[in-house]
Amino acid sequence: MLAALLQACSGSDSKPGYEPSASDEYQATRYQQQQDAAPLKHIGPDDVQDAVPRADPILAAGNKSPYTVNGVTYEILTDYRNYREQGTASWYGSKFHGHKTSNGEIFDLYAPSAAHKTLPLPSYARVTNLNNGRSVVVRVNDRGPFHGDRLIDLSYAAAVKLGYREQGTAPVEVEVLNIAGVDDRRGAPGTHYRFLQLGAFSAQSSAQELQAKLQGFVQAPVFIAPVEAGGRTLYRVRIGPVASGEELALVQQQLRDGGYTEGQPLP
Repeated sequence: MLAALLQACSGSDSKPGYEPSASDEYQATRYQQQQDAAPLKHIGPDDVQDAVPRADPILAAGNKSPYTVNGVTYEILTDYRNYREQGTASWYGSKFHGHKTSNGEIFDLYAPSAAHKTLPLPSYARVTNLNNGRSVVVRVNDRGPFHGDRLIDLSYAAAVKLGYREQGTAPVEVEVLNIAGVDDRRGAPGTHYRFLQLGAFSAQSSAQELQAKLQGFVQAPVFIAPVEAGGRTLYRVRIGPVASGEELALVQQQLRDGGYTEGQPLP
């Protein structure tokens, strides 16, 4: 886990603005390159496509919370929808290319990805360069940056898209993209919460009607989770999360007492 947490690092061709950290000695033993750099094959902004958001489950990998790096403790955000923050972006490249990110994926410096200290992995965000107005959608799948007050570490490709590869850093705004269906995850980072699904409706009003009935006697959150399926939107009525087998059994008994089936359990 320590290896995963220390993985993200900022870089550029000549390392402008580079700040050595306590993790540098460790990284030197893990990676073949001593310092980060741009790849030999350079690309232009038009060569970089936005990441395509999808409802990826948020699992335990890379989401240990809290965690500590260089004496600082961080907690993964559980309420991250509508997250928007401004700060400094750096970038990382060839030193980390081909190595695992914090959630076990392989870092590709030519892909639009990013490292963030507290957003759950994976998630998607739109990053906008406040100097020139350029933006890129990235997949957040790594932890970092752990240098000073930097907010986010973008891949080499994302930095090229935003036009700050040569400068090394830039002021940016990071806005999380809310994606229908992500609530299928295994609960909050690092836990094993479960959900019960009571139905899926093409009409939102039908889902709201069932939600209102269930809220009258079920002692757990009842919510509507829209998802795209077959080119249309379905409105799923769900109960949870429930954090233990005892709580799950209680909810199931409440449903039976109310004349409903126990629902479809979800991981």
